Amino acid sequence: MGPASYRSSALSEPERQQRRRLLWMTLLTCLVLALIGGTIHVVMLGRLRLADMRRMATYDLAEESKRVRAAGEDITLQENHEAGRTGGAGYSVVEAQRLLGREQWEDLERMVRVPAGPFTMGTDLERADEQDKPRHQVTLPTYYLDKFLVTNAQYARFVAATGRRAPISWKDGRIPQGESLKPATMVSWNDAADYCAWGGRRLPHEAEYEKAGRGADGRRWPWGDNMDPTRLNTYYNVGSTSNVTAYPRGASLYGIYDLSGNVEEWTADDLRPYEGSKASQSVYAEDAAGTAVQATQTGTPKVLRGGSWKGDPFSTSLYHRDFALPNHATDFYGFRCASSVERTGRGP
Repeated sequence: MGPASYRSSALSEPERQQRRRLLWMTLLTCLVLALIGGTIHVVMLGRLRLADMRRMATYDLAEESKRVRAAGEDITLQENHEAGRTGGAGYSVVEAQRLLGREQWEDLERMVRVPAGPFTMGTDLERADEQDKPRHQVTLPTYYLDKFLVTNAQYARFVAATGRRAPISWKDGRIPQGESLKPATMVSWNDAADYCAWGGRRLPHEAEYEKAGRGADGRRWPWGDNMDPTRLNTYYNVGSTSNVTAYPRGASLYGIYDLSGNVEEWTADDLRPYEGSKASQSVYAEDAAGTAVQATQTGTPKVLRGGSWKGDPFSTSLYHRDFALPNHATDFYGFRCASSVERTGRGP
């Protein structure tokens, strides 16, 4: 190609500038499209994650208005129930006794001896809640603790014998099908304390609860210091409460079941700071006030232990302290009984 032909085919400066503008516009368009595509992808992943979370829940969220959530926004339902304005026919004493066989009753009513001695209570872990600190030594006398959480079947006998209200979650005063061996829930601290007293027992102190799980070596969970989700019911890995006999591998050194997971458990104690706590007293005052906002009845918050089937797995750490007002009840609060002396049988 000759010089004249080359000059005629060369681009002028305005043409080169136009091509550069077209190139930059093409690159910008591709970048915008990539960003839009990425955003759509993230949104779709989020929608899929929300769908997964809904499937992990125990009921269809479209039915939420029909479900019982007595702690907090539904406290009015529980208060109406406490006042005896709801309920059903329930069980006779004979019917309640027939819910389980003799060997099942004997196993459920077994108490485990926890020997006297010191143990490590609380924690110094930086990320632990302030009410869980500091780590300290406590010495307890010998005491006895229920091997299992109190079940619906056991609570039905109490209701039948005393004429007390059945939990609001029971239909017409009767246990839902297949749930006789699940822990009794929708039970307030007041109900739990009365149940234990009915059998000549009491609610455990939180130190008793913690020692029963941690033993003498101060472990974080009943089986050791590492979280093992196969040993407990927590964070929707089941989606509801489980039978109290379901996790033998999660039992403590003393053979006590469900000290971590399944349901949070009422203890006898008010929420108070440990000796030597660096947390301001206002932390406890604010906790009490914040809890009281959710109820029309005020009171001193009671300590709950053990974490639950719907909570953060790390809230199942044996040193962790939760709390609620004594008139609260929900589907992840339950309880077991304790005694300072060896006892057998149930009822007065």
